[in-house]
Amino acid sequence: MIEQDQAITIARDRASALGWAFAEPLEIVVRRGWFGGISRFEIETNAGKRGTKACFVINAETGEIVSEGYLPR
Repeated sequence: MIEQDQAITIARDRASALGWAFAEPLEIVVRRGWFGGISRFEIETNAGKRGTKACFVINAETGEIVSEGYLPR
């Protein structure tokens, strides 16, 4: 099980590796599993603002990136 800070680090490292911007503020949604516990973290950069965004869904058990996306403008 990873913590929220670790999920942010994973997303930031992946964005850097892909050459994507990783702008503050961040919005982090913690999704719970059916039987309790955290199942995944959904991270959006530049939250609530116009412009460049990177979005990541990270599995809370393994730290694996399940989904990622980037809007360059």
